[in-house]
Amino acid sequence: MPKGKQALPTNLPDKPDGFRIALDTSHERADIVLERPPLNVVTMPQREQLRQVFEELDRDDRIRVIVLRAEGEHFSSGGNIQGFLDSTPEAVSDLAANIAAPARCTKPVIAAIRGYCFGVGFELCLACDFRLCSKTALFALPEQRLAQIPGSGGSIRLLHMIGIQRTKDMTFRSRRVTGDEAKDWGMVLDCLEDSQLETAVDKLVDELCIFSPLSQRTIKRVLNAAQNTTLEAGIEIEGNAYGRLRSSDDFREGVESFHAKRKPDFKGS
Repeated sequence: MPKGKQALPTNLPDKPDGFRIALDTSHERADIVLERPPLNVVTMPQREQLRQVFEELDRDDRIRVIVLRAEGEHFSSGGNIQGFLDSTPEAVSDLAANIAAPARCTKPVIAAIRGYCFGVGFELCLACDFRLCSKTALFALPEQRLAQIPGSGGSIRLLHMIGIQRTKDMTFRSRRVTGDEAKDWGMVLDCLEDSQLETAVDKLVDELCIFSPLSQRTIKRVLNAAQNTTLEAGIEIEGNAYGRLRSSDDFREGVESFHAKRKPDFKGS
């Protein structure tokens, strides 16, 4: 977990609304930490700011991995309900694009989840590349209780992730799913004892930093693009990306270090 103060990128929000950013450049890591106790409710302005932060951290060469986590016993109980009534149609139309920022980010994004992970908080996690949760976690898309449906990509991401029957089970009934169920369904990478969550996240961050940033950006782009295509189109996307990587400096370094039986020194080019 990041320790101490380090210089943040210059183009971040002056006053983050309900969150903070922590950098640990020695581990090539940035944390976006929700901190609006006790439930870390996400406001409308916060969504736009989170998008800005993901985009800025994506441009920061000191950072290889981004972690999204929260202070306290709950990740987030969801959005500020009154904010929907007070927002203009134009602002509401940007919701899905803002919450999809982790998916558009070219770097690996890990969500660390404990306690409530509801509504837009859950949708934000679904846009991340990896989700690790503690056994205290509960996941839900409760919009039916407000005569509404998820509006930031949650139901569609779930549909691709866990299938139509389980997605209907969650959305039609606003059903809460435990961390263990989420792991069984493939919604999270792992469900751990609460005391082990941070250690597991730290380990995953360090592991991801071993590999070429160029090849990681490429496989993320390939998988995100291919999941909405036919099998044949996905294979073509993968093949084209594979061909481009063969001419990269990192690929040459990977091959040479393998034959020399030494640790590779990837530069991201």
